[in-house]
Parts: sequence; structure tokens; C-alpha cells
Amino acid sequence: MIAQNLLNGLMSGWIYILVALGLTLVLSIVGIVQLAHGEIYMIGAYIVYYFCVSAGLNFFPSLLISILCVGLLGVVIERFFLRPFRDDVEGAIITTIALILILQTAMVAIAGESYKDIPSPIQGVLTVLGARLSWERLLTILVSIALVSLLLIFINKTKIGQAMVAVSEDREAAALQGINVNRVSSVAMFLGCALAAAAGGLTGAIFDVTPFIGGFALMKGIEVIILGGLGSISGAIIGGLILGLVDGLVTPLLSVQMAGIISLVVIILILLFRPQGLLGHE
Repeated sequence: MIAQNLLNGLMSGWIYILVALGLTLVLSIVGIVQLAHGEIYMIGAYIVYYFCVSAGLNFFPSLLISILCVGLLGVVIERFFLRPFRDDVEGAIITTIALILILQTAMVAIAGESYKDIPSPIQGVLTVLGARLSWERLLTILVSIALVSLLLIFINKTKIGQAMVAVSEDREAAALQGINVNRVSSVAMFLGCALAAAAGGLTGAIFDVTPFIGGFALMKGIEVIILGGLGSISGAIIGGLILGLVDGLVTPLLSVQMAGIISLVVIILILLFRPQGLLGHE
């Protein structure tokens, strides 16, 4: 049971990390808290569902299509909905709240409110020292780690990745050095939404999908970036693992509600000693 709970916690933690990294990229580079990020996560899950069930594709091509489609949707959202409000905090908040309502309503109209189930990409369990571990949860962890690793390589080893770092540190100085800030913002939005779509598709293969699953994902993503430190990718990874393990270990013993309360208490205690988060900067 301990091994299974740890695995569940790690799986939740890596899903939280994917969502939080998307939020971190958009916040650091676009300069806007994308409150509709949970709905992006939800749309990613539905695209995987429809390609798996309606089109009959394998889970992995469906997941790849979802990542690409939702990433492109993110580019459209950044260009036409977020960019005009880059320096207008109130306008950006109102716009992203409107996007939440638009995307939820559109998905209810398309898919209805009934639960959808994405076929599992892999069946069975792995038995290790008497512990039974679900293959689909192990797969979710491995795919999440691979995606995060690719993101880190992209940021650290490519020219556009380094431009993203420069814009996140000082947008005006980066623009003066000849960096196309609008292009970098579009790339950041693509990557952030693509990660959210991957998280939604992976989670949808384990849990049910509805048009209202985005709220929980957004809440966890915000908790992770606050705990890890605003704008810190490493902080988001550490914060996601901490909250995931808390959820994985506390939920079977108490309840989902108590796990949420304990997660918030952990965040508050850490912020009392480090107001900027674990790896954030003052």
C-alpha cells in the first residue's frame, strides 16, 4: 500500500508539474496569469478522447495530435486575447475569466456534461517486492519526465530557449538586444499549452473527463508555482513533487479534502520562512 500510494503521489506530482510549468512560462514571458489554463488542460483531454474513441487512433498518436492542436490554440489565444492586455492587469484577468466561460460552454455544447473515459494505453500491473504498481501510472510518470526533460533541453540548448530566458528576466532589455518579444511570447504560449494538453490527456486515461476538470488543475498549478517560486522551473518541479506526494500519502489515510488542506498548510508554513517560495527570487 505504501508503494502504491507513493506511486500515485509521484504520478499526481508530475501532472501538477506539467500544468505548473505551462503557467510559469506564460507568467514569466507573456507576463499574464493565464486563468484559463485549466480549460486548456481540459481541451487537451477531450481531443485525446475523440481521436481515441471516434477516430480509433492509438493513444500515443492521439496525445501527440492533442499537444500540437492545443499548442496552436495557445498561440491564437496569446495573439488575439492576451497580447493586447500585456500591460493591463485588470483587462488580462477579465479576458482570461471570459475564456474560462467560453471554453467550458463550448465543450458542454460539443460533448455534453456526461463523463468520458479515454481508453487506457496500457493494461496490467507491475509487481515489485509484493507491491502491485499500475502500468498506466508508471507510464504517466515516464512520459511526464520525458516532456519536462525535453523542455529543459529546449530552453538551455536552443537560441529561442535562451531568448525566452532573456525575456523572462527583463523584457525591455531583451527587446533592445534585438529579441522579438512577440515571437518569444507565442513560443512560450505554445509550449505552456502543449504541456497542459499532455497533462490532460495523460490524466484522462486514468480518471474521467468532464468539461469542469480544469478548475482543480488550475488550483494545483497555482499552488505549485507559489510553493516553488514564481518564474522558477526548478521550483515548479520540486513544488509539484512535494504536493503530489502529500496528496498520494494523505488521501488514502484521510480524504481528498484533508489532503488539500494539508497541502495548503505546507505552502503557508514554507512561505512564512521563504516568502518568495522554495527557489524563487526576491
